[in-house]
Amino acid sequence: MAGFINVIRSTLAELANRSEPAAPVLPVGLPAAVRPVAEDGVALLINYQSAVYAQLYSDRLRRFVGRRNVSDELFSEIARLLTMRMSYHDPIRIAQLKLQEPVTPGRPPVVDRRRFRLDELVSALPEIVGDPLMWALERIYCAHRTVPIRFSKASIWGIKRLEFESWLRRWRLLSTRYETERVWVERWLHMIDRALTKQPDAAMAIVQTATMIEGYGTGYRQGMAAWHQIIDGLAKPAFDGTLVITDLADAITRARAVPRDPKGDQLRKAIGELRAHAVLN
Repeated sequence: MAGFINVIRSTLAELANRSEPAAPVLPVGLPAAVRPVAEDGVALLINYQSAVYAQLYSDRLRRFVGRRNVSDELFSEIARLLTMRMSYHDPIRIAQLKLQEPVTPGRPPVVDRRRFRLDELVSALPEIVGDPLMWALERIYCAHRTVPIRFSKASIWGIKRLEFESWLRRWRLLSTRYETERVWVERWLHMIDRALTKQPDAAMAIVQTATMIEGYGTGYRQGMAAWHQIIDGLAKPAFDGTLVITDLADAITRARAVPRDPKGDQLRKAIGELRAHAVLN
C-alpha cells in the first residue's frame, strides 16, 4: 500500500509540474573506464522511468566498487547489462520509443504492429488492478490468447494513445512484471557476487547470462526459464560446493548453446550430462 501511495504522489507531482528529485549520484570510487557506461545507463533509465529509478541502478553498481576480481571490463559489462535489464521492454516502453522516433517530412510514420499475450498486458498493470483481471482471464481460459496492438504516430489519435501509454510508466513499479524483473535482477547480482567469491574465472560467464533474457512473448519466457535452469542446475550447486565443475564458465557456455524448446527438455538433458561429468559432494 505504501508503494501505491508513493506512485500516486509522484503522479500528482508530475501533473503539478513539480521538479524531479535530485540527479542520481554515481558511486564514489567508480573506475574511470566504467563511468561512461554508467552515465549512459543513468541517462537511459531516467528517460525510461525516473531519476529515483536511475539512482537504484547506481546503488546496485555500488556493491562492486573496490571488489576483488572485478576488472574494468567485467564492471563495464555489469553496468551495461544491468541497464538493459532495468529497461526491459513492455508495452509502455514500446510506446515511449515510438514517441521518440524522428518524423521524416514527406514520409508517413512507420506503423509498428506487435502481438502480446493478454497475461503480458495485464502484468504491466499495477497488481491491485492486474490481479483481479488475471484471475478473470484464467477463469475463462483467455490468459494466453494473443492480441495485436498498433503503435503508430500516423494520426493524432495514435499519438495521444502513445502519450497515455508512455505516461503509465508512473505505475510500472507496482506491476507484476516489474516485481518479476526486480527479483531476477537481484538474483543475477547475487550470483555474480558469489562467483567473484567462489569461482572468479566464471564471473564473466555469469554476467553475460543476462543476454539470455530479452524482449517479450515466447522468447522472453523461454529465456527466463532457461536462465533459471542453468543457474539452479550448474552455478548454484557449484557455488554451494555440492557440485565440483572444473570449468564452470565453459559448462555455462555449453548449456547456453543448447537450442530452446517450449518445455526446456533439451536443456534439462544437457545439464544432466554436464552434471554427470562433474563430481558430486
